[in-house]
Amino acid sequence: MIDRVSRTKMPIRVSIVEDDTALRRTMTDVLRQAEDCTFVGAYGSAEEALREIPQDPPQVLLMDIDLPGMNGVECVRRLATVAPQIQILMLTVFKDATSIFNALSAGAVGYLVKPVRAAQLVEAIHDVYGGGAPMTSSIARKVVQAFQRPVPSVAPDAEHLSPREQEVLDLLAQGYLYKEIADRTGSSYATIRTHIERIYQKLHVHSRAQAVAHVRDR
Repeated sequence: MIDRVSRTKMPIRVSIVEDDTALRRTMTDVLRQAEDCTFVGAYGSAEEALREIPQDPPQVLLMDIDLPGMNGVECVRRLATVAPQIQILMLTVFKDATSIFNALSAGAVGYLVKPVRAAQLVEAIHDVYGGGAPMTSSIARKVVQAFQRPVPSVAPDAEHLSPREQEVLDLLAQGYLYKEIADRTGSSYATIRTHIERIYQKLHVHSRAQAVAHVRDR
């Protein structure tokens, strides 16, 4: 197993959007007890999250799909616009491939089925922060099928990527994690994250999956 903890020198800032009070408290306790995570905030609705999170954005956000009022997918879509640097991990009791795929398309990077064991939750947080995308095989299959559809051309903005940004995008498309890309290119982890943020901005995307979709078959 890859040691995700050793990759992170500073604790990962994590927030929660979950309407179930008991579950929200349980996850909050898990984050407060995890030495490599820093609990930032917990919100009971999408509306509250959209008000508060942009003021103090976490690095990783745990997002429930089935929320009262605005659902989690729409919340992800709006947060991806105002705070695209946040890595969003979906939580759900449903194994609805379509809903979760919609969340991934909106900007989320993975998902877990509730209830989640404490160790699994912390591992998934590190996986997401390190550039991974934890998800079940059924969701992974839908993502693969989406990428197998013919792509007629590279988006115009992709032509404006620098050579290093194009190299980073190619490595992302090959499945490398951020730390692995840093090692392969001789760059720091922070530099790679900056490159990826610029790639997202130039391609007008909000997630790794959306960026990779711009890579043309060669």
